[in-house]
Amino acid sequence: MAYPASYRYTREHEWIEVQGKTGKVGITDHAQESLGDIVFVELPQPGSKVEQGKVFGSVESVKAVSELFSPVTGTVLEVNKELETSPEKINKDAHSAWMLKLEISDPAGLDRLLTADQYEAYVKEETA
Repeated sequence: MAYPASYRYTREHEWIEVQGKTGKVGITDHAQESLGDIVFVELPQPGSKVEQGKVFGSVESVKAVSELFSPVTGTVLEVNKELETSPEKINKDAHSAWMLKLEISDPAGLDRLLTADQYEAYVKEETA
């Protein structure tokens, strides 16, 4: 699987697509594949503050419940309401099924994230 080069990635398998001072956040294809069929997503309310590396929600699959970690510090602008009734969209295309949109309050935090190439190497190490 090719990971979008314009995204940045966490070691906990989240991605962020940055446009100006906002970012869309989701989980990687590797994460959804590891989880299996996703049946429920718990996300914060718009206006909530999230902190880089801290839990902001969870995703439940037929196998397990996994916590979601914020790639950056910021404020939730919007959550993807479609995932409330159709969480399986994440399984269909994890890299377009965004979970939330954030206003990034600490852009320097992006420098601590992995590039697509670094993330792919990390996944290879982790699964070896």
